[in-house]
Amino acid sequence: MAEVLPIRLYGDPVLRRKARPVQDFSDLAELAENMVETMFEYGGVGLAAPQVGLSRRLFVAAEYALEEEEAEADEEERPKSVLKNLYVMANPRITHREGTQVGTEGCLSIPGVYSDDVPRDLQIRVEYQDVTGEPRTLEAEGYLARVIQHELDHLEGVLFLDRIPAELRRPFMEEHRAELAEMQRKAKAFLRELRAERG
Repeated sequence: MAEVLPIRLYGDPVLRRKARPVQDFSDLAELAENMVETMFEYGGVGLAAPQVGLSRRLFVAAEYALEEEEAEADEEERPKSVLKNLYVMANPRITHREGTQVGTEGCLSIPGVYSDDVPRDLQIRVEYQDVTGEPRTLEAEGYLARVIQHELDHLEGVLFLDRIPAELRRPFMEEHRAELAEMQRKAKAFLRELRAERG
């Protein structure tokens, strides 16, 4: 049975580390299953391994049969019944980019904080490996392309906050200063508990 994993919060150093390539695929199916379960539990559309404390180049992403506005608006109550595709991407890389889009993003590691001003490529081609290590290619556009770029950023230690245009980032960070400081406090407390458990 799949396990819901604890999500690392803003301020946790693992979120700022460049993840290591996946070389051993033996445990990937189980890990991906746990990550998918965690993503659903928290109402997300994507989840990267660093968000559950693992420095591995792996993420999961869900594509829903909803209009983009619905997919964004119904984040907390998005029904699994409209799930169109589930992607597990190991060692992903974008090999083609086209066009631009600006839209809304949030993050399970930065709960309750959203920006409407995150620029992304409109169309992408991504090459990756599946849970068995088989090479795959996916062409994505619009909302799915945004989700993939957001998750791929996590593997580089980049958060959506870093993508907000410079002139808007400072006021945005100031507006959410208290929330972000509280997340950092919780992240430190979690790491202290983890260290104590490991003795």
